[in-house]
Amino acid sequence: MQISTWTPQYFSNEMLQSLKNFKPYIFPTFSSRITRKYPFPMATLSTVSTQNGGASTQDECTQITPKPLQVAKRLEKFKTTIFTQMSSLAIKHGAINLGQGFPNFDGPDFVKEAAIQSIKEGKNQYARGYGVPDLNSAVAARFKKDSGLDVDPEKEVTVTSGCTEAIAATMLGLINPGDEVILFAPFYDSYEATLSMAGAKVKGITLRPPDFSLPIDELKSAVTKNTRAILLNTPHNPTGKMFTREELNVISSLCIENDVLVFADEVYDKLAFEMEHISIASLPGMYERTVTLNSLGKTFSLTGWKIGWAIAPPHLTWGVRQAHSYLTFATSTPMQYASATALRAPDSYFEELKRDYSAKKAILVEGLKAAGFTVYPSSGTYFVVVDHTPFGLENDIAFCEYLIKEVGVVAIPTSVFYLNPEEGKNLVRFTFCKDEDTLRSAVQRMKEKLSKK
Repeated sequence: MQISTWTPQYFSNEMLQSLKNFKPYIFPTFSSRITRKYPFPMATLSTVSTQNGGASTQDECTQITPKPLQVAKRLEKFKTTIFTQMSSLAIKHGAINLGQGFPNFDGPDFVKEAAIQSIKEGKNQYARGYGVPDLNSAVAARFKKDSGLDVDPEKEVTVTSGCTEAIAATMLGLINPGDEVILFAPFYDSYEATLSMAGAKVKGITLRPPDFSLPIDELKSAVTKNTRAILLNTPHNPTGKMFTREELNVISSLCIENDVLVFADEVYDKLAFEMEHISIASLPGMYERTVTLNSLGKTFSLTGWKIGWAIAPPHLTWGVRQAHSYLTFATSTPMQYASATALRAPDSYFEELKRDYSAKKAILVEGLKAAGFTVYPSSGTYFVVVDHTPFGLENDIAFCEYLIKEVGVVAIPTSVFYLNPEEGKNLVRFTFCKDEDTLRSAVQRMKEKLSKK
């Protein structure tokens, strides 16, 4: 028996014949231009030849082409997320993953024990759709402590499956097809995809290095009576920028003048290192037009729990809850009870968290500078953006591929976070939500193996 290419050696003629009925599984690959090219290879089955007692048969299975991948037009431009692709490459090449923003250490024991206790107590069935009362109350209490705002936990807090679902429910519940929404680029990649699902018209305002400050004149020109909402992320992923009070006042004035909503993603509010975090909802006249979005995962290193929430006045909460009801309906019950325990943590927990991350940040920032990067300021989040051009690679994706394969460290190319990828081609993002030994090892690899060109 002679079998070409990949076909197993001991297939019978009947088994070979049956191969005609199967289509090969197609795995995503890392394309040279991640967000703009078709990321799936075509596959064929090779010709199979067999011999049996001198008689030969040949089954032609060549060019069995899989059916085209099907996706709605509103999602055609979006491919496998950059985080999935880079994490896969990290595993393949044994690289240290400073790309995707999840900690490589566990959350606090007192929160995990609360989850275990909730499970043992039988809190394991569907929760109330908009959140168990204990968590809604804890969210409201934490928000008052942080922003000074009193909110009704029953009417103005909606618990979701992570902040990403809170974002989706907000956009799908409050944005109509054709509505104009302003994003500040670079931006978390789910924003554009979710707005596309809502049928929104996306308008981008680019924040530029070195300080990624708000281009006020550009924003004033962009906001019109056609603008439905501004999507604001502070502290800002991926740059680490925190919007100043002056910048937030400008945004607020424009929103009030033009009757514009604000969707404020504040998941990194407890990772504000160099300035005060300000919730835009707390500014005069803004609560009534703001949906504040947050989650448990970043603050308590429990990203896999996917517990998030949206805080908004009742007239906006209605739309959020309508969408949430048909997205996930409810969120993990025992994890909600444990999350309530987490949010009632003493101030000392949040102070220690900030000290711990400040130390991690210092290791990474100093190491990146020593390795030859231009490092831009990061006032919040656990991300740092750098200019990779001293090393002579064509663009951010080429640099990240080189960094993984030749240096053994993962970063995220930022071009995927822009409406115009060219604007991000010189920048890459590193994360420092890793233990200190991991950060030092990554820094050492870059010092030893990277050289300027």
